[in-house]
Amino acid sequence: MSSIDFLPGTLDLLVLRILHEGALHGYAIARRIESLSQDVLRVDQGSLYPALYRLERADLVRSKWGTSESNRRVKVFTLTAAGRRRLEKELEGWDTFVEAMGRVVRGGVG
Repeated sequence: MSSIDFLPGTLDLLVLRILHEGALHGYAIARRIESLSQDVLRVDQGSLYPALYRLERADLVRSKWGTSESNRRVKVFTLTAAGRRRLEKELEGWDTFVEAMGRVVRGGVG
């Protein structure tokens, strides 16, 4: 299946949501998003790492050096308390957005 483009801000939301499950390195975050979306959402490193560093500067995620499953040195990202609060707020907004879009796109059908 082909991938779709992200709406502005959605990658940040996806990253926060994935990190809510636990600490991961960048490649694992991308694979988890792809897996959960059944490969509809594809995350390239050119988008992912700037998002991770932006979230880190905003104190929504923290990073430290660790080791991957294949014994490589990787930066592992975790969600901060501020990140958890932001995720909760963003999810509420997302639910409202999806419902409203559904009403408009479906024209009130179903």
